[in-house]
Amino acid sequence: MSEIPARPTESEGPSADAPLGDAVWQSSPPGSIYDYIKVASFSIGPDGLVDQWSLRAEQLLGIPAEHAVGTDPIDAFVDPDLRERGQRKMAEILDGREWTGVVPFRAPDDGTGHRTGRRTRGLAEVYVMPTHTEDGEKAAVCIVVDVRVLRSIETDLAASQAIFGQSPFGFLLIDPDLRVRRANQRFASTFGGTPDDHRGKGVHDYLPRAEADRVSATLRRVLESGESITDMHVTGFVPGTEERRHWSVNLYRVHSGSGRPIGVAWLGTDITARRAAAREAAAARRNLALLNEAGARIGNSLDLETTARELLDVVVPGFCDLATVDLYQGLLVGDETPPGLADGSAELRRVAYSSAVSDAPLHGAGERVQLGAVHHYPFNSPCADALRTARPRAVPAEDGSLVQSTLAVPMVAHDTVVGLAQFARTKGSEPFGDRDRDLAVELAARAAVCIDNARLYRREHERALILQRSLLPPGDPEASGLDIACRYLPGEAATGRASEVGGDWFDVIELPGHRTALVVGDVMGRGLRAAVAMGELRTAVRTLAQLDLEPAEVLSQLDEIARGLGAPGGVQQATRAARRPREADLSEVYLATCVYAVYDSVTRRCTFANAGHLPPVLVEPGESALMLDVPPGLPLGVGGEPFEEVEVELPEGALLALYTDGLVESRDHPLDEGLQAFVGALTDPTQPLEDVCDQVLNTLDSHHGEDDIALLMARVQGLPTESVGDWTLPREPRSVGRAREYARRRLLDWDMEPLVDTTELLVSELVTNALRYGEGEIRLRLLLDRTLVCEVWDSGLVQPRRRRARDTDEGGRGLQLVGLLSAAWGSRRTPRGKTVWFELPLPGGDTPLTDPAEALLSLF
Repeated sequence: MSEIPARPTESEGPSADAPLGDAVWQSSPPGSIYDYIKVASFSIGPDGLVDQWSLRAEQLLGIPAEHAVGTDPIDAFVDPDLRERGQRKMAEILDGREWTGVVPFRAPDDGTGHRTGRRTRGLAEVYVMPTHTEDGEKAAVCIVVDVRVLRSIETDLAASQAIFGQSPFGFLLIDPDLRVRRANQRFASTFGGTPDDHRGKGVHDYLPRAEADRVSATLRRVLESGESITDMHVTGFVPGTEERRHWSVNLYRVHSGSGRPIGVAWLGTDITARRAAAREAAAARRNLALLNEAGARIGNSLDLETTARELLDVVVPGFCDLATVDLYQGLLVGDETPPGLADGSAELRRVAYSSAVSDAPLHGAGERVQLGAVHHYPFNSPCADALRTARPRAVPAEDGSLVQSTLAVPMVAHDTVVGLAQFARTKGSEPFGDRDRDLAVELAARAAVCIDNARLYRREHERALILQRSLLPPGDPEASGLDIACRYLPGEAATGRASEVGGDWFDVIELPGHRTALVVGDVMGRGLRAAVAMGELRTAVRTLAQLDLEPAEVLSQLDEIARGLGAPGGVQQATRAARRPREADLSEVYLATCVYAVYDSVTRRCTFANAGHLPPVLVEPGESALMLDVPPGLPLGVGGEPFEEVEVELPEGALLALYTDGLVESRDHPLDEGLQAFVGALTDPTQPLEDVCDQVLNTLDSHHGEDDIALLMARVQGLPTESVGDWTLPREPRSVGRAREYARRRLLDWDMEPLVDTTELLVSELVTNALRYGEGEIRLRLLLDRTLVCEVWDSGLVQPRRRRARDTDEGGRGLQLVGLLSAAWGSRRTPRGKTVWFELPLPGGDTPLTDPAEALLSLF
């Protein structure tokens, strides 16, 4: 046989579209279409017998060549029932006629040509072509194909055509040269033209260069490795449009029937809408997460600047690359007027700045403003327009700036603009869209509400501090027989952080007879309500102290007042709170602790009563500090239990300390530890009291927490014996003259001659009243300190009452005279009667003395 020409290989041969004239005879590679169809052939000689029988005929018909050669082909494989007809056809063929038809034959039972020993009926499509031998005799060449194989090929082609043509996906068959071999109508409808118009094109004809290079590399990898690729995302543009489209592509290698790779199948579907929906959903989730984060992180502080920084901590870098916050200067300095002007030109201060870009300029968002600077926006600027209209505005990017997109968003709280937030994105980031604008407005509004709350809190806090400080003793209090020093530190001063004001207070109240009331108290709770309650209680204490009641009685009356300060039902709620503090609601009940002490500078005795407060601390000369055992009692506002008194004699030079729990208690240190630290800090009470106070505060700096601190310290300096004149007079008329004489002598001894006449006159009046209206013996006492005090005691309980005498009355003018000549006068009950007293300023002081003669003339 002559040499069979070979087909071009994949690497060196031309493509199927090459001109036939350029073909080169080459060896045929495996996987030919003939292998798939399984074409069998044999030849028939002039005698009508088989003279050649191919190997493929052996496989198809199941007859070995040694059995077939030399036999009648009709007898060899044609069904016996058709033998006669077949012989006639063979005769016609040998007579030189071509014939094509379907012939029943006996085939192997498995249809593969394997010899199994059993044969079945099959159909063969036979092509008979007459020919001649070298001698010129008539012969024939027969080509036989199993009809079942042909029908299978027809079915596969029809199915392939249906799948390829009717697929809802863009379907391509790409050859080994990465050229489109075939495209379906779906692909053509997207990229234009007919399916045949795309034959021979490559991926670079459809995609941008970088994307095409990536896809080409992927196609080569699939072709070489056989690895399938699923859901590869490809981005490009539809021809003739500027619209960016996205496709999801599946790639797999395609093989011939013999398993030879013949290309790559491409199935692509447009996912542009799906990608957009996914981006929208992701943006919505991101925005929701950002809003949740904003709700959790913004507003944790009641400080305006801190709240502004909290906003930027949320948005940078999660929402933008850099951002600033400007607040109206008037808002920051506490002006009560609306913070902004209608034209947006009011001064603002830049209170916060944040950037995720290391080399971004500080102004970052279109305005060259330093952090902390006070400025205003030009009238025609987008920022001023945003402030005027309370609507967000886009800020144009500056030439050469890293910023490509900026939003100026007014911060609006309760229909009031409090400032401006600017959010900026640098080049390379996605510009702000409508959804971003809405989110920016929401974030700015949340921060604005928190800032406005902080503003309101700051205003209330400052007012409470003013109220609280106005109710504390002004300057350094003075008292007879006591050296006093005090400290008051609000919680924010103690901790360095802003906190609500508390209800701590202290007071020093001078009482008649050179006695002094020392008070320290603490209203439970914080804020303006606690400060107001503290003011009411302090006023009540001063009023009760002027009545000269015993300390226990003062606290009892104060307890009644405290219960009246609460909401309806406060008594019952407070009682339950005291018995079950974990179950009771104390929000509507004013509870307070208080320690009340009265010191007598003549006797150096101090009487204490305590209402749930911490115990006083006493340091005697040469001794260690100790806490006085004063029964604590129940807090004010609880009621139901009497208060006890404890009287303590204080030696000269002793140091007494009253304080609130903010000094010794905090979250980090238990009360016992703080008390021990306080007692230990009083190591040298002989120092000046101001130094002692400073030492205590410095030593306990690590022990106090957020609460206010009130500290009242007093050093005992009793009235000297030589400054006291004390006489007992019998109940007889002569005692009036004796009283005048005793007073004169003692005043002269004290070198107080200018006071002699006035004192004699007033002493005569008081002793006369004691004889006339009192009972028992009479006691006269003169006390010289910063003023002169005269006291007349008797056993009667009837208090003197000042009245206006008529012109015709012979008496009734004594107490009027006392009121005219003295700086102060009054009476008080004692355990054994009453005391009537008056007070005169010392000569040379700021208060001038009244002439007794002029006073007597004014009464008539």
